Amino acid sequence: MTIAFTFPGQGSQSVGMGKALADAFPDARAVFEEVDEALGQKLSDVMWNGPDDALMLTANAQPALMAVSLATMRVLEARGFDLAASVSYVAGHSLGEYSALAAAGSLDVGTAARLLRVRGDAMQNAVPVGQGAMAALLGLDFDVAVEVARDAAQGEVCQAANDNAPGQVVVSGHLAAVERAIEIAKAKGARRAVMLPVSAPFHCALMAPAADAMAEALAGANISAPAVPLVANVLAAPITDPSEIRARLVEQVTGTVRWRESVTWLAQNGVDTFVEIGTGKVLTGMVKRIARDAAGLAINAPDDIDILMEKISG
Repeated sequence: MTIAFTFPGQGSQSVGMGKALADAFPDARAVFEEVDEALGQKLSDVMWNGPDDALMLTANAQPALMAVSLATMRVLEARGFDLAASVSYVAGHSLGEYSALAAAGSLDVGTAARLLRVRGDAMQNAVPVGQGAMAALLGLDFDVAVEVARDAAQGEVCQAANDNAPGQVVVSGHLAAVERAIEIAKAKGARRAVMLPVSAPFHCALMAPAADAMAEALAGANISAPAVPLVANVLAAPITDPSEIRARLVEQVTGTVRWRESVTWLAQNGVDTFVEIGTGKVLTGMVKRIARDAAGLAINAPDDIDILMEKISG
């Protein structure tokens, strides 16, 4: 069994996330306290009690998702789990790269939380509300979706932002351009083409101010080589050098999340088991569509911890 740990991105958050872990495991509770202290905010209260619209704010959702992933990791480690001995690669979807790096010892939890707060604020503030949008194009291959985005731009920004799985591509950019992309995609045979309920047009050139903010924040962050390679979103290939990690995290703000290619690379390089660490099962579902012969497992509740430990020890 060759394992990759994957870490979810924005969209997987929900009120109550991580509460069962915190109630069951002191080690998990300590992570949430660590994140609260790093941010100077009782983020755990927002995570567990809402309101929903507060958790959905990008600046809260990003560190919250990381906190659940790292709380899960801390519980595993308390059980004697050694990531370097059991896992061959880590990968994260968008903000999940920060969770992956923290899990692999490249970032400490407090640093990851602070970086994600900067990232969330910067991404939210990069484009005035109402000027940008994102849409899911379902049933089109990635190359066709790229053509759709190019044809829709017409002097504005429209890019393929997320290549999530076969036939599941998200485009991002100016509102009018994304609206045009929806109509062009339908004309090209998309099964569905719909606007996404997001607060900003992530992973496109409109995020350039956020990329600048992250370049500055990452320049001052302590980043170590991860215990196992990170398969980077913008490369769909593994990296370990801290200076390259910094550069790719900056690129990632405006670049395409190449998730389909990342999972394909992992499967082609021997990974047969993908374990999603954190809230939800979104990535596990994507893996089933990309690497059909691979096993997928989502770890997001106390009982899941035992299941994973038995699987690894067995």
